[in-house]
Amino acid sequence: MPRFYARRRLSVAAAATALISSVALFNAPAASAALPTPVSAATARTYLASLTVAPEDRTGYDRDLFPHWIPQSGACNTREVVLKRDGTNVQQDSSCAATSGSWYSVYDGATWTAAADLDIDHLVPLAEAWDSGADSWATSRRQSFANDLTRPQLIAVTDNVNQAKGDQDPATWMPSRTTYRCTYVRAWVQVKYYYGLSVDSAEKSALTNYLASC
Repeated sequence: MPRFYARRRLSVAAAATALISSVALFNAPAASAALPTPVSAATARTYLASLTVAPEDRTGYDRDLFPHWIPQSGACNTREVVLKRDGTNVQQDSSCAATSGSWYSVYDGATWTAAADLDIDHLVPLAEAWDSGADSWATSRRQSFANDLTRPQLIAVTDNVNQAKGDQDPATWMPSRTTYRCTYVRAWVQVKYYYGLSVDSAEKSALTNYLASC
């Protein structure tokens, strides 16, 4: 059963309203993130075998070196496009900001009704990409990576969960929902393969183990 939340700091009246809304949501279909379907486990295993294994070096990393949330269509930037894609009944204002909707976070099984409770996760984190070869890319390629709507690289998830993940790879962090882990590692490998990024030895070992059970 998915968990439903209102925003964490509420007045008594707001909390009562949120509780009523949450009860109603239990009878509604859960929103489901629409991450582009990753490659199969068999293909991911083939891709993983071809990736270069190398130690990581974050020297010189700066998040600003990956221009993100760029305009995509009209007033809509990448974040708003993903929020619209990954939510249910999402309404947007004239500036494309999501004003209402429902979002199911596949990492932890929580459902949210306020866009402010969602982060857009770079499945392969920007710092991880830098460590793995993006330090040699042109800014334009780093921008493409940070705003990639075609590969399974961007997904709306619970903000606190995304912040806890930080820049960790699958050797040290995985979604708490075990049923999503196969999808997660298939996506991780696909993104690394497409962009020609390396893996470190602990990361490759973890990916190999997870893929073996997919």
